[in-house]
Amino acid sequence: MSATQSSQLLASLFSRFESEERLTVLHIGSAVPETVEFFSRYRSKLFFVDIFSELPIQWDEEHDLSLVQQFAEILGLPGDTQVDICLFWDVFNYLNSDSVAAFLSALRPHLHSKTLAHGFGVYNLKSGQSGQYYGIESADTIRVRTRSAMLPGYAPHPQSKLKNMLDCFNFDRSVLLSDSSALLSDSRLEILLSAKV
Repeated sequence: MSATQSSQLLASLFSRFESEERLTVLHIGSAVPETVEFFSRYRSKLFFVDIFSELPIQWDEEHDLSLVQQFAEILGLPGDTQVDICLFWDVFNYLNSDSVAAFLSALRPHLHSKTLAHGFGVYNLKSGQSGQYYGIESADTIRVRTRSAMLPGYAPHPQSKLKNMLDCFNFDRSVLLSDSSALLSDSRLEILLSAKV
């Protein structure tokens, strides 16, 4: 099942970039056709990293890999890659504070002073797991699809805690998603971020 959801913040994210600019985009989640189509209007390089398929991410005792090393391997970004846009979607609702810190440690070398990011939090911690994944239909519309199964590790963070955890980003704006889609009617926050480097 899929539906669309209007976005108040994506358009302001993309308005900061010119269509002729070369963009490097990190999309957390599986590749979806509408996101590929949307970025075809830019000179862009897309990295689709499906952290969700790796959940739950824990210390790998067998290979003695720290969480940071595991996230660096999962991201698989070449060492000189500088990301302009991060599409986090709702990944932070599935990572505990140690995993968020490790993920950001692995990502930090790839951020620069103009990196922008977009994601979702929850307004109400009692909101259940949405079981969805996302793509960009247009600059102000998100395509929402239902996952075939729920994901492990759902434990959303209050916005104040999320702000502290995402210490390499400024929270520029957050808005409550409008209830235009029955798929996203559970008090989700849409968040626009900018890197602090």
